[in-house]
Amino acid sequence: MAFFDKASPALKEILLKLYRAEKPLEIDHQIYEFGSLQYHIQASASEPHHVYLSVSTSLQSPGVSTTDGLQNCTLQSLRRLYSDAIELIEPPNEGYQLTLRIKFSELTQSKGLVLLIRLRFCPTSYVCIVLTCYDFCLCLICSDECVKIITDISSLQAMMVSSQLKEMLWNFGSQDTSYGMHKPIKLIYHPGEPFYVIRLAQKITVIFPMRFKENSDVIIATTLFQELMDLGCLRKFAKAPPCTWSPIPPPELRGEPLEDLSTNGGFVSFDIFSRHIDGRGSKLDKTVWNLLNFYTYVKQHVKCTRGFIQRRMRKKVENLSEILQKAMLTGGEHIQKTHKGHRFRKKLISRSTSKMLRGKCAIFFNKIRSRIKIQGFEKFRRKWLRVPKFYSLRRYTKLD
Repeated sequence: MAFFDKASPALKEILLKLYRAEKPLEIDHQIYEFGSLQYHIQASASEPHHVYLSVSTSLQSPGVSTTDGLQNCTLQSLRRLYSDAIELIEPPNEGYQLTLRIKFSELTQSKGLVLLIRLRFCPTSYVCIVLTCYDFCLCLICSDECVKIITDISSLQAMMVSSQLKEMLWNFGSQDTSYGMHKPIKLIYHPGEPFYVIRLAQKITVIFPMRFKENSDVIIATTLFQELMDLGCLRKFAKAPPCTWSPIPPPELRGEPLEDLSTNGGFVSFDIFSRHIDGRGSKLDKTVWNLLNFYTYVKQHVKCTRGFIQRRMRKKVENLSEILQKAMLTGGEHIQKTHKGHRFRKKLISRSTSKMLRGKCAIFFNKIRSRIKIQGFEKFRRKWLRVPKFYSLRRYTKLD
């Protein structure tokens, strides 16, 4: 369920397969992934050192400046980060917002070192030439660097959405303002899970409407939100963005569509100050990525909590069942005293549950069949239900 890894596993696997292949491969493959995301990978034997990658994702943020369906900051980030390994194709392929040409020829140095090792170290031969430490370390460094570049290329979707949120965090000047604040901007990272970004005078507020399918999930999630609020009051977490949970829509969302404000889990708000997004380095990237994955964190917490509760309940039931089974089925020797003071040993024979139930039922029915004694009924019977005596006609009378 969770989607914490920025790189697409399927895309990374295909790119590594193409890069490590000994012979050029023919590939025309489409991948559909998280967040209405679509990849189209094309590779041909006529261009063995080039792979074409097209990306399409749902961009649901009206009001952000775009160029040919993609944000300017996204294009700038692509050119800055991947200027050596990839090339932007303009215009992109039809139906896609971005098309890249990945140049594997720029990554052949590490591949050549791997081939050098294969030539100098043959596992089928008894004679092996010892490699120098320099060659071996250089091969490891280049191979890791190649995997890192391919991993970064596989993280295009995360970078596109992160750039989209960064653009909104830094460029709210063109939005209409009312009551000293900017109009809320709706962003959808995953279908059905929108959140809002509002630029205020001294801070940026990010509001998440929370929706859950099960009532038990609502209880677990609201408990988490209240704990986050309590932790924010501690001095240890004073530098973290303050968290606020409310069962009703906050005033900042006044005027938004009713269907977006209808929730069963309330609204969670985070206040982002300048210290959380200073510069465009790792601090900003970490803040943006945590905000984009807040829904995923909550779902993962709910899932883990439910699993933990179920395991604890199952363990307790098993322990109680084991105790009852031992008490009912296991046998032992017990010493009992008779009225005369003698002692005898009685061995309890373990019996099955069905036999025990049959014995109890037999005792119960025997009690029903036995005569019911009512106090005073015998006297009543002798007086009123007495059987009359009949004398015989041939009765003899004793003579005095």
